[in-house]
Amino acid sequence: MELAGRVAVVTGGSKGIGRAICLALAAKGARVVVLGNTDLSGAEAVADEIVRQGGESFALKTDVTDLSDVENMVEVVLKRFGSIDILVNNAGITRDNFLIRMKDEEWEEVIDVNLRGAFNCIRAVGKVMFRQRSGRIINITSVVGLTGNPGQANYSSSKAGLIGLTKTAARELAMRGITVNAVAPGFIETRMTDAIPENARDALLKAIPLGRMGKPEDVAKAVTFLASDDASYITGVVLRVDGGMAM
Repeated sequence: MELAGRVAVVTGGSKGIGRAICLALAAKGARVVVLGNTDLSGAEAVADEIVRQGGESFALKTDVTDLSDVENMVEVVLKRFGSIDILVNNAGITRDNFLIRMKDEEWEEVIDVNLRGAFNCIRAVGKVMFRQRSGRIINITSVVGLTGNPGQANYSSSKAGLIGLTKTAARELAMRGITVNAVAPGFIETRMTDAIPENARDALLKAIPLGRMGKPEDVAKAVTFLASDDASYITGVVLRVDGGMAM
């Protein structure tokens, strides 16, 4: 299998897009570390599912906003698997509100998890990959980081920042054969989008040229490609998985 023997760490791997990414990487032969913080039981369920299917996986509680916790995670993974070859920064939260009504904590919480969390993980895991002279880092951003979205000043800013972080890390780490790319999903069928009212959903579908919402597996396939040797000459790219919504 394409990723046989490689070790993948996926943040926010307990459900939705994160779960699909974990399963897709495992299906290609990767050993997968499923990180969770507020939903550790969900992360454990994903790891158990991978093991039942014949793969290697374990779950680990990690607060990506806490650098010391992230560094401890790296030590645990290295002790168990010996390397970290793939990092997927998927952990993210929303705290939607109109900009002029947004509370400081709503802004800070989203920036902390979505942007600082990815920065902490790239900083800690990047050191391992730097020594290995190889690695794949894939950041899950969003089309709203490219287009903006009413009521999501915090989320859009965090995702736009993640695109800038992706491009800078790609330039800095390329000398060691490490690629850094981003995947920007559009509207994907998850628990988050399940809460969208039917009239708003209909309006969204009209804005998507392919006429449907994406599935978590659509994003997972893009991540798996970027993690593979087929993407060895691709770095600093933002790959939109949005049905043409932001073209």
